[in-house]
Amino acid sequence: MEFEYAQYRSGAASRSTFGGPAEPPATVTTTVPREYVHKAALAEVLLTGWHRTDDDAFTVTAQWPRSHSFYRSRHGVHDPMLFAETVRQVFPLLSHAAYTVPFGHHLIWEHFSYHTEPGAEALRAGLLPAEVTLYVDCHDVVHRRGALAALSLHVEARRDGVRLGSAETRFTVHAPAVYRRLRGEYADKEAALAASVPVPLPLPAHRVGHKLRENVVLAATRAANRWQLRVDTSHPVLFDHPVDHVPGALLLEAARQAAHVVSGPLPTVATAMETRFTRFAELDAPTWIEAEQDLRTGEVHVRIHQKGHDVFTGSITTTRLTTDEPMIAAARPVYAHL
Repeated sequence: MEFEYAQYRSGAASRSTFGGPAEPPATVTTTVPREYVHKAALAEVLLTGWHRTDDDAFTVTAQWPRSHSFYRSRHGVHDPMLFAETVRQVFPLLSHAAYTVPFGHHLIWEHFSYHTEPGAEALRAGLLPAEVTLYVDCHDVVHRRGALAALSLHVEARRDGVRLGSAETRFTVHAPAVYRRLRGEYADKEAALAASVPVPLPLPAHRVGHKLRENVVLAATRAANRWQLRVDTSHPVLFDHPVDHVPGALLLEAARQAAHVVSGPLPTVATAMETRFTRFAELDAPTWIEAEQDLRTGEVHVRIHQKGHDVFTGSITTTRLTTDEPMIAAARPVYAHL
């Protein structure tokens, strides 16, 4: 018995059988090595390739699954936070592959922002994974002793020729010895993880725009619009590999979930975000999120802090989702101080 299979690429299908030779595809898609994007799980690698177009300009390709276990699609729309994670993977990729930063060096976020098009066709989830192209311009490049020390990225993203959004980020690069001096007693990953605070009970998943309770990163407190950050170091996406501090992606998600709660009850997506990382959030102390809504403008001011210090500041714009329309454009803004 012969088994028939179909191979899909750019909307076209070619058929063959296992009983005879098949014509090879015009292109073969694979992911970049997981080490280049600082992921342990192959399933979490979103980038599929890259090439240099100028000294500090690149084209990077990515594929988004129809629905991700954490950044899940809702009402036929990809979660824009998947775009944020895609951009996050770009800077380690280019650091190692294009700027020859050695593995083992540490990349530290200074700021990050993105903007997606409300109501854009490019965010619709289809019958196939989304093929995304990122046009990356690197600027304000700093070298010290011939090695990359800091870099800013401007990213323009398109899907099937349709503009998806843009992003801007900056990070610094630190050799292992420098990072150990910077982190001091917290540099030991195993010790930091062992000292993690207990994980409190989550809010109901639907209140933060998720289906699974394990994806909820907010825990209720006795005060209104105040939550404790749930730092579950066993989470397979947010803690894909051991780290010595609260990951930046977890802080982004905490702010998004807080904005969702305050701007509810209708479901929303975070179509834009501007953030600045001000200090490390440690694993051995509670981290708190506070939110206040401006009833006149719909703005929500959020503060994420630890031990009396802000760890993250920024703003989030949310857009409402409905079952009839994928996204309602020109939705009210939601601001978050992370």
